[in-house]
Amino acid sequence: MFYTKNIFNILDFVKYLTPKSIKLELDRYIIGQIETKKIISVSVYNHYKRLYIAKKKKINLEKSNILLIGPTGSGKTLMVKTLAKIINVPIIVVDATSFTEVGYVGDDVESIIQKLLHECNYNVELTERSIVYIDEIDKISKKNDFLSGKDVSGEGVQQALLKLIEGVSLNIPPLIEKKNNQQQIFNVDTCNILFIVGGAFSGIENIIKFRINQEKNFLEQDNELSNIIEHTNTEDLINYGLIPEFLGRIPILAKFKELNQNELLNILITSKNSLLKQFCYLFLIEGVNIKFSFDSIKEISKIAVKKKIGARGLKSILENILLNVMYEFPSKKMLKNILIYKEVITMNKKPIYLFK
Repeated sequence: MFYTKNIFNILDFVKYLTPKSIKLELDRYIIGQIETKKIISVSVYNHYKRLYIAKKKKINLEKSNILLIGPTGSGKTLMVKTLAKIINVPIIVVDATSFTEVGYVGDDVESIIQKLLHECNYNVELTERSIVYIDEIDKISKKNDFLSGKDVSGEGVQQALLKLIEGVSLNIPPLIEKKNNQQQIFNVDTCNILFIVGGAFSGIENIIKFRINQEKNFLEQDNELSNIIEHTNTEDLINYGLIPEFLGRIPILAKFKELNQNELLNILITSKNSLLKQFCYLFLIEGVNIKFSFDSIKEISKIAVKKKIGARGLKSILENILLNVMYEFPSKKMLKNILIYKEVITMNKKPIYLFK
């Protein structure tokens, strides 16, 4: 890790990290999405190299913010959080649906920087080198309220985000007001803050298919249609409801594939801090070893694929499978081992309990 709690050292970042080393570190935590990890690694490296060049050469290069698109549970949020750990910079994750256009009830977009400043302990220099991830960006696509005809949380919010993402100087008060003290105001320039936005864009597949069918010389193949999200372009996103000005400020498009069974299997077993390791530790702190047969783990990944809930749904599946076990085992004295086999999942049978 390269920055102190106070200041992020750009020189150390450029000296010690490369796109390849960032991607290799991402591989330890995130299964699959190989091409996407390359795109993000290069983009983030170039972003911080840009800050270094601007500092040394006094040359201003345009910022390359990133748009992540992919189904729920494909690893978008995990990717961004892991990235921030690798680079060792502060990050905040906000939900686009919580923001409204100025004048309406809800958060305004400047509150994003207020939260980031608070996260950085009011260190302005560190704030201006941080990452902001805006999730559920697809939920602010253009749409009108049926009764009023006004777009309260769609295009209006996109318009409000434009200057913030491109770069603007803001006077920000503290997140928590201090009583009986003169309010300190912090001036934050967002020009060097990396903005990453992401969303599932549910239903965009139909827009992509329609465009593809209109294009000439396109040979429709099943394997291409199965990964339809890979064909997404700016035109599709505009048709979905993102305004061109907004997309113009987020030039990097990183696409996440839906995870297959083998990838979900590896997430359960091989990823760093995998879910199975976490659940095993829950039992181990009480002196009990829980073991899963390989067939049982395959069944868990099959359920996730069938329900289309991705990696995010693996935890809920495990919680459901182990509910009765976690309820009973603390009361079983002298219990040493628990074995989860395939039929525990497929036929709701009881696990095997081994005592001392």
